[in-house]
This record gives sequence, C-alpha cells and structure tokens, in this order.
Amino acid sequence: MPDIREWKDIDAAWLSEMLGQTGIDATVSSFTAKPVGTGQVGDCARFELTYSSAPADAPKTIVGKFPGAGAQSRATGKMLLNYYREVKFYQHLQAGAGISTPHCYFTDINEESHDFVLMMEDLSPARQGDQLDGCTLNQTRAIMAEAARLHAAYWNDDRLDSHSWIQETSGAVEVIPRDLFNTLWLGFVDRYGDRVSPKARIVGAALAENLEGYQEMRDGPQCLIHSDFRPDNMMFATPEGGKPLTVVDWQSFAYGPPASDIGYFIAGAIDVETRRANEAMLLDLYASQLSANGAGAYSSDMLRRHYVIGAYQLFLTAYFAAMMVTQTERGDRMFFRMLDGAVDLIDDHKALDWLT
Repeated sequence: MPDIREWKDIDAAWLSEMLGQTGIDATVSSFTAKPVGTGQVGDCARFELTYSSAPADAPKTIVGKFPGAGAQSRATGKMLLNYYREVKFYQHLQAGAGISTPHCYFTDINEESHDFVLMMEDLSPARQGDQLDGCTLNQTRAIMAEAARLHAAYWNDDRLDSHSWIQETSGAVEVIPRDLFNTLWLGFVDRYGDRVSPKARIVGAALAENLEGYQEMRDGPQCLIHSDFRPDNMMFATPEGGKPLTVVDWQSFAYGPPASDIGYFIAGAIDVETRRANEAMLLDLYASQLSANGAGAYSSDMLRRHYVIGAYQLFLTAYFAAMMVTQTERGDRMFFRMLDGAVDLIDDHKALDWLT
C-alpha cells in the first residue's frame, strides 16, 4: 500500500503504486502537480499524469487532498478530527450515501498524527462553487434534490450511532471544550469590531452562552448530514462539461437534523431577496424529494425548525472557523457572507430569541 506523504513529496513510483492497488495496471513516467481550490483546512493539488504503459481508462488527471499547509489550519484539522472523519467517510459511508461524490482511488490516514492522503477523481471541467458569488436559483433547486437524496439514504439509521467519529452520535468524541465557543466569539468581536452587526451580536452571544439550548433544538428525525453544505464544497458543470453537481469536503458530517443542511446552504448561498421570494418553494421541493426518496415522516413544523437551526449552525461555523484557521482576506469576506446571511434568515423567521 502507498505510504502517506505530502503532495510535494509524491513521485511517479508512488502514483504507479497507488493506481495499481486500485486495479489499474499503469506505469506513470512523469507528471505535473499544481495546487487547486480554496480550502481553509485542507489543501488540494491536481496531478496530470503521463504513462509509459496504461490501459485506455487510466485517469489522465487526479486530484489529491492533504492537510493544510498553514500550521494553524493543520492543527485545527487534527483537533476537530476533520481529516480523520473525511477518510472514514470514503472508506465506510460513501457507497451508501446516495449523493453524488467523487470517485476515490485511494485514501489512508496516520491514526496518531492525522497526516492523510485522499486521491480522487478529477471533476474538471466542472468548477468549484464560490461562497462569495453564491448560487443561482436553478442551482439551488438541484441542490435541494441532492440534499434530499443524502438525507433519505441514512434516515433515522441507528447504525450510524455506533461510530464515535461521526459528530452528534451518542458516542461521539467531544473534541471542542464548551467554553471555547464563548472564548472564540469574544475574540471574533474584538478582532472585527463594528463589522459585527448588533443583530449578529445577539445571535453570537446566545449561541456562546446556551449551547445546550442549541443542541436541544436539533432533536427530532436524524440522518447523515454534510454539516458544511455550501458552494465552496460543491462542483458544478460548466459549458465545457462535467457532472451537473458533485458534493465534496466530507470533513464535518454528522448524525443530525436533516433540514439543517438546507438552512445552512440557503442562508449563505443565495441573496436575501431571492431567498425571501423563493423560500417556501424551495422547502416544499426539498420535502417532496425527501418523500420521493423514501425518507420517514417529517412534519412541516419540525422541518422549518431544523431549517432555521441550520442558519444558527452557519453562524456558529463562520465565527468559529474565522478564529481557528489561518486568516486570509478572502476568508474574512467569506465568513461574513455566511454570518450575515445567517442573521438575515434567523431574523426573518423571528428566531433571534430562540436561544435567549
């Protein structure tokens, strides 16, 4: 089996061995490797392969994912089990997840250091989404249907509850001290000052001070949720080709409330006026697709509650990640797009006081 190494240390022999263990009898004679993507915790590189011998279906390019180069991002990925969790998804859950994901050629992780490698299908000419650009209404309709397939696949599936590496299961490893949420929120407000709106301060203080209430609001039907369901973690077809939609970045999945994924997505990915005009239609579409894919009972009241709690989750993710990963200008803009979109959705649903 190939060893685990950084992308800059990979050579032709390693690539040949990696392909061989997947059943592709090919010899890589040379290759190029270049960084791709905009990941905050993990780094990706595209490998363009030249063969001295290979079957006709041998991949011409492969995308690899590795720990983030920034020391702070790497430490966060290890502490939060992000790297470990993503490897386990591809090893154990991908086949039954229902949703469109990239083919995995090879993945492995060092159980102690959490160094890992994940070699996947290159989805180009599909293009990565961008949180700052958001998504069109047509894209959002497709995403509602894709979310429903994921959520129906493991609907109230208690087998997931036996895995400690799935967040929110009964045996899940608690990797974040509760007081860290409040510490990071206070640090976020101190760092960004007036950029944090008065309504955002209400939500942030409520989350930091009442995580128990937030968790209670997540009760109800449970399923496998992505938990970071947003444009940066999706690949979309382009005029040049590619699959219509593929969901990537399985570092944060959980056994949690189904509609939280779509509240998380919608709050951060479409502009406020488009959301307000189309929210009811999108929720109805999601509910109908859940039923069509065999999910169990999900009352409209419970679905809407989970939808709004997904916006709370987006808010929490935004400020938490902003303080836990290596700070960048794009990252700051992205996190505020998420934070402010979450506040707008929460406010529109008169849910600012849900946790107070």
